[in-house]
Amino acid sequence: MLKAIKGARATVKSICRKDDSLILTTENGKLKFEPYSDSVVRIAYTLSDNFRCTDGPGTTPVKSGCEWQFTQDDAIISLTTNRMKLVVDKQTSAISYYDRNGRLLVKEPSTGGKTLERFDSYKSAFDAESITEKIVTPDGIKKVVRGAKKEFCKSLYHTRLELQWTDGEALYGLGQQEEGSLNLRGTRQYIHQANLKVAMPVLVSTKGYGILFNTYSPLIFNDDEYGSYIYNVAANELNFYFIYGESLDGVVGGYRTISGQAVMPPKWVFGYMQSLERYEDQQEIIDTVMEYRRRNIPLDSIVLDWNSWEEGMWGQKTFDPSRFPDVGKMTDTLHETGVRFMVSIWSNMNEKTANYIEMKENNLLFPKSNIYDAFKEEARALYWKQVNEGLFSKGVDAWWCDASEPFTPEWNTPVKPEPDKSLTQFHETASNYISEENTNAFSLMHSRAIYEGQRSVTDRKRVVNLTRSSYTGQQRYGTIAWSGDISAKWNTLKKQIPAGLNFCAAGMPYWTLDIGAFFVKRGNFWFWDGEYEDGCEDMGYRELYTRWFQYGAFLPVFRSHGTDTRREVWQFGEKGEMFYDSLVKFTELRYRLLPYIYSMAGMVTLKDYTMLRLLAFDFADDNRVFDIKDQFMFGNAIMVCPVTQPMYYAHNSVPLENMNKTRDVYLPAGTVWYDFGTGMKQEGGRVITANAAIDTMPLYVKAGSIVPMAEAVQHSGESSNSELRLLVYPGADGAFTIYQDENDNYNYEKGEYALIDLSWHDGSSTLIIGKRKGTYAGMPEVINFTVEIIGREPYKVTYAGEEISKGLQT
Repeated sequence: MLKAIKGARATVKSICRKDDSLILTTENGKLKFEPYSDSVVRIAYTLSDNFRCTDGPGTTPVKSGCEWQFTQDDAIISLTTNRMKLVVDKQTSAISYYDRNGRLLVKEPSTGGKTLERFDSYKSAFDAESITEKIVTPDGIKKVVRGAKKEFCKSLYHTRLELQWTDGEALYGLGQQEEGSLNLRGTRQYIHQANLKVAMPVLVSTKGYGILFNTYSPLIFNDDEYGSYIYNVAANELNFYFIYGESLDGVVGGYRTISGQAVMPPKWVFGYMQSLERYEDQQEIIDTVMEYRRRNIPLDSIVLDWNSWEEGMWGQKTFDPSRFPDVGKMTDTLHETGVRFMVSIWSNMNEKTANYIEMKENNLLFPKSNIYDAFKEEARALYWKQVNEGLFSKGVDAWWCDASEPFTPEWNTPVKPEPDKSLTQFHETASNYISEENTNAFSLMHSRAIYEGQRSVTDRKRVVNLTRSSYTGQQRYGTIAWSGDISAKWNTLKKQIPAGLNFCAAGMPYWTLDIGAFFVKRGNFWFWDGEYEDGCEDMGYRELYTRWFQYGAFLPVFRSHGTDTRREVWQFGEKGEMFYDSLVKFTELRYRLLPYIYSMAGMVTLKDYTMLRLLAFDFADDNRVFDIKDQFMFGNAIMVCPVTQPMYYAHNSVPLENMNKTRDVYLPAGTVWYDFGTGMKQEGGRVITANAAIDTMPLYVKAGSIVPMAEAVQHSGESSNSELRLLVYPGADGAFTIYQDENDNYNYEKGEYALIDLSWHDGSSTLIIGKRKGTYAGMPEVINFTVEIIGREPYKVTYAGEEISKGLQT
């Protein structure tokens, strides 16, 4: 008979407390615990003699000097902080995680659960014999390596962490996926950068904990019959932060404590952003903006997609003078109308461009590539110099860093690759240029180039960077992720909702998409897969676009973009027609909500808040919400219920007969809900049938909410800080903090902003407007509030910064 050979077990041999760490030496490697705070512990496991616990480019952790203890007996070692306890099995080093009350959060299997597989990592050794090829991609012509010698670089590990999750526990995060999963239990996810994916190595649980994997290479999350684990393609060691936040908000706060504060976008970012593939010239951009103003439709920014450069000069960061003869005059005109100007910029450059030549002369491109090496500080500095000289100095306000992966091999295949093949292709392609342990991190470094560059020349204009990829810590650099080049289908709209919710659950605050989808028609590539050959002339597409637009009005960033057909509001009808009127209605609603939205943005920066919230953020005690993919909270007050199926038209403008204009909505338990449009009150904990006619998207407000609003205006610069409505929804106590500042500079970093705490005391029907804290240039001395307690007569309050509560009982 065969003899069973036992593998090495991680039985603990010795324990040492050293430099605020606890180090366990085992028979199969070393294990290190570093408490960073009462709620964050960093854990590393290696087979080497020494740990490599260096912080990567995405983390900036600071130890808070928390008190912790460890104890041991014959069987276990316990590490305890004021908020949690970690218990290690001495026989296998398996870790179990508990809260301070002894409630089990999650545990590794009793056999150990931590596996490292050492491998040799090789780098490309480029020489005269290296084979490269220029290929045409949707992101321009790129040079790719088809053959190069390899030489040994270093030893790395494939790592695997097995975990035993509990029944009824839901898991979220890991960035943006395209398949439509919300609760990740029972799924397999591939965490790498791609056109339609955004990688984030953060997993969060409804039990109030999260895990930030301290890695910059692809991961695989698996929870099926083959096991429950997280696999990392390439790392120096198994290294992660365990975060116990008690709630999803607390977990996000722990993530940002480790990786950095989210910076504050300017107020105009939260207005409407009009984009198109593409505006051809200077006059078309001005004419488009003026048409918005003529129609009195609010607009805050317009976007110039690719090809701002001269013909054949892809990636050159200057304007084509034949189409943009006076950029300064154009941007001045836009600014006079209250509109900002965003331009797309690229990491790859045509070899004929001056930008490429300058990069090459300074050896700041990836070898045998036309993509700049954002991992080099000198390359980032030169990239910004080119952006500044050619664009920023001409009055450009914001950046669209397209193709920031910047490798998308899946888009150069005749059919869509299987998910495992996509991951392998991405990692292998990227590792020709980037070290294997950093292949997910290009977008982070690219964003850093823009942020640090712009901050180096001015503090008067906040950095805005729309980017297709993101990674740990990128919230520090003023980025907004968008979901890539999606196709116009009802099913795509449905899948985008959980995609954005999981992205934000992973700690990233700002996400958006192409309203109406990028591809509307069907092309000759697998990804060019829309369903509307007549574009916006098709009434079926007009309906889809309108529903997408309604949903987009309740995303952190409200942006329309795409190819194949025009996207301006008037392309979808005229005043008095149902689609046009609905688009205008929801645009104006967005602007009425600007005080609410901008205050949430303030809390994102000051309090690590999340404004785009899957329902488990606020209703973790109601497990019926864990798998609801098509409802979400926009802030702590408004539940948004997008419509994701046609009710009026099929393709080719074919009318649909006998369609109910309703959708089912689950009202989470534990609170009363108000219909935002009618004020009608409903008890939670049940499914209702909601009106969903084309001029409506079901919106419900939680009892106890206070929603500050203003009048609809033409752009955010006109939105008043001195004339505000306060909508109060009785039925529970509640609170809200109004945030105000100068709207666009970095003086808020110096504390130059104002906060007004609002509180509703339901038992006495009293609204308290707290004393204003802080000040900023241009702050109004007096704010005129119109208070509207739902179901009661409104009344006016003149507020001069001191607390008001008397006389507000009703």
